[in-house]
Amino acid sequence: MSHGGETVCVTGGSGCIGSWLISLLLDRGYTVHATVKDLNDEKETKHLQALKGAETRLHLHQIDLLDYDSISAAIDGCAGVFHLASPCIVDEVQDPENFQIVVQNFFFLSPEQKQLLDPAIKGTMNVLTASKEKGVKRVVVTSSISAITPSPKWPADVLKREDCWTDVEYCKQNGFWYPLSKTLAEKAAWEFAKEKGLDVVVVNPGTVMGPAIPPTLNASMLMILRLLQGCTETYENFFMGSVHFKDVALAHIMVYENPSAAGRHLCVEAISHYGDFVAKVAELYPEYNVPSLPRDTQPGLLRGKNGAKKLMDMGLEFIPMDQIIKDSVEYLKERGYLS
Repeated sequence: MSHGGETVCVTGGSGCIGSWLISLLLDRGYTVHATVKDLNDEKETKHLQALKGAETRLHLHQIDLLDYDSISAAIDGCAGVFHLASPCIVDEVQDPENFQIVVQNFFFLSPEQKQLLDPAIKGTMNVLTASKEKGVKRVVVTSSISAITPSPKWPADVLKREDCWTDVEYCKQNGFWYPLSKTLAEKAAWEFAKEKGLDVVVVNPGTVMGPAIPPTLNASMLMILRLLQGCTETYENFFMGSVHFKDVALAHIMVYENPSAAGRHLCVEAISHYGDFVAKVAELYPEYNVPSLPRDTQPGLLRGKNGAKKLMDMGLEFIPMDQIIKDSVEYLKERGYLS
């Protein structure tokens, strides 16, 4: 049953997933309160204002994740909340010449950047607290497969699923601050939901790619761009499968609208190794300098076609890897990142 006509809030609305989600919500008749970091930055606002239905049913709000009052004002009057916003771990890139250093720094943050952990958790708590205060009926939290893996103690003969969690101590020991931040923020969300009686559901997307709506690239799109230019990184601890922007947005709407949806929802078209992804890119685009990597890049990660069974059972038919790659590469060509 569609909830079109409701008013909902989307935090982090200017990002790649947020923009797709807002577009689909507007298509369904929702009114959307979308949050951005800077209302005066056209890179955050212009592409949202151009969406169909935005003129009458999209309202932009400037927030700071650590400023409770700004979050509360954005959520006021909303029946539901989609919490996508997370502290920036890398700057989004418009200049193709600058992408390499950004991707290199994506997972391995310097000690000074540990401060990102605090905003990630406190920002989530602020959103949930405001949602409870404003009488929101359901909050959909965007987590990540980074809250599921790296999980080196998980049995190698068991498919990773929603009850698998990233190993917090392993992340601390290896300086994996981004997976740590996503894991701790999601765990805090579940604790809050239990203690305060707030209806929370979670989506855990894999590596999200496809045609982006914003004028900037996210880290996943930078990853495939680097790959096409010869990067030999294997992403052993951080890849679990690919998924299309549109499917992640649809997953959010499904778990919001379905009263029986509960818990975490792994969101990948299939559980696969990064080596599988690389091989498919090389097969589809032999004209590019795609490196030859071993297929089994992630010992301990069992492949599976129905890792996202919970979402599949709700009716989500995932766009396959081939099409995700084609859509991503064509987008990169159109934007001038590839010739």
